[in-house]
Amino acid sequence: MSTRILPAVGDADAARSITTLLSQLPDAEPAGPLGDSTTLLDTLARLAAESLDELPEVVLVHERIGPVPALELIREVALRFPAVGVVLVTADVGPGLYSAAMDSGARGLVGLPLSYEELAQRVQAAAGWSVGVRRHLGAGADVFTGPSGTVVTVSGAKGGVGATVTAVQLALAAKASGHTVALVDLDLQSGDVASYLDVQFRRSIVDLSTIQDISPRVLQDALYNHDSGIGLLLAPGEGERAEEVSDRVVRQTVSALRHRFEIVIIDCGTHMNTANAAAIEMADRTLLVTTPDVVTVRAAKRMVRLWDRLQIRKAEETITVVNRHTRNTEIQPPLIERITATKVARIVIPANFKELQAVVDAGRMQDLEAKSTVKQALWGLAGDLGLVKQAAGADKQGKFKGDRGSIGGRRGRSK
Repeated sequence: MSTRILPAVGDADAARSITTLLSQLPDAEPAGPLGDSTTLLDTLARLAAESLDELPEVVLVHERIGPVPALELIREVALRFPAVGVVLVTADVGPGLYSAAMDSGARGLVGLPLSYEELAQRVQAAAGWSVGVRRHLGAGADVFTGPSGTVVTVSGAKGGVGATVTAVQLALAAKASGHTVALVDLDLQSGDVASYLDVQFRRSIVDLSTIQDISPRVLQDALYNHDSGIGLLLAPGEGERAEEVSDRVVRQTVSALRHRFEIVIIDCGTHMNTANAAAIEMADRTLLVTTPDVVTVRAAKRMVRLWDRLQIRKAEETITVVNRHTRNTEIQPPLIERITATKVARIVIPANFKELQAVVDAGRMQDLEAKSTVKQALWGLAGDLGLVKQAAGADKQGKFKGDRGSIGGRRGRSK
């Protein structure tokens, strides 16, 4: 039986060297090298969606892969695709890195410069381990191996534009349709998810900051089980503790949440830091909430440019949600789309704060009436994003699935 090998190598010279050696291995079926972590994860997710048998037995991860660091990438592959054997290719083969790689889920290390004998030995060992795991899974083991949950981040162009209300209602809509849902508050200094959902809490994401391996079981201890059925991972009550939450913590947390929940909604607030930057980079869909006024649209444009400079999200991969929309405003969605160079959501959220005031003041966003035009728009947006399970016979292709350019069409009306 041939061994399928998928290399992820960001360095062109290393890619050529690895490709040459892999082609010489007996019974090897190497694929072309992938140049970044995002492409690797997307490729594995696509293959896993077809069948466990479609996944490669071995993935090679080069130490200079990006944008996700190599060890974090290995950890995510191990969590999401546990039947794949991962081998790290690195110039540092010391005991410190070896231990860290094993803790992340690697099945071996190959030193640079590459040698045929060592590469063959590590690939063979990882492949043998992978085959054994698949045989075990085939016997009915209860291990997650399929496509991971969908992660959606919600950010505000500036303060007060309605990002938290949007995140909360998207989560409620997804849960009401039958999905398992987590809602994460990464507005670490001033998060209000708990206030909007009438929650008194002791634990927060800060409790995960000192844990080296955030597994789903460990994650459960930090989650608050809301009456709505949503799992809440809340921001710390003390804003000064925000700096304890690193990008490493966020990456491991998001990976663990993907493992457990079908839908993960993350409120990233309006201020950028390494923690919410990591979440935006890992997200399947990124929403940017703006209101149709000059100051906020300019802020949205600055935010999109910042994400592009940080190489965490391209403008064309960002979905802008227009909140507090009225027909009479001079700034309409098509103009916002041109200014920000993003895709503007088909459904706009009407300007009708009177509908929200009572539930906001009571801290009971879950009690917003079904007839509310704001709720109808936000739940319609959830459907367009593919976060709502469709009824039998309904169109199952959310407006944002597949081609991200298919967001056009008739825009929602404001009331």
